[in-house]
Amino acid sequence: MENNVLVQKMAKILWDRKASDILVLDVRGLTVLCDYMVIASGRNANQVKALADDVDELMAEEGAVLRRSEGTQEGRWVVLDYATILVHIFHQEERAYYNLERLWDDGTNHVELEFDTQQE
Repeated sequence: MENNVLVQKMAKILWDRKASDILVLDVRGLTVLCDYMVIASGRNANQVKALADDVDELMAEEGAVLRRSEGTQEGRWVVLDYATILVHIFHQEERAYYNLERLWDDGTNHVELEFDTQQE
């Protein structure tokens, strides 16, 4: 499955599970680390962990291999590495502190999320 379809599915599952501030960035022109970054927030450590589990379950169903994960025990900042897609799920305080958007958002690389346009 293509990355742009996968990031839409990831964002939708995060939305359905009540994650907040969901953002997908196309970073292909900015780094060789990955093609897309999915960034979202959870209200507490349990929700952050559950969101990460839900994304991982979806990706396994789609045949994507999780190369590495970090932060799943603490639930403050979970990173899921799917090679071309990095998923960052933050506790709200950590998201504000680390502010990844500042590093990777160039103002033109936001991926429009399908569920956002459906809400209008």
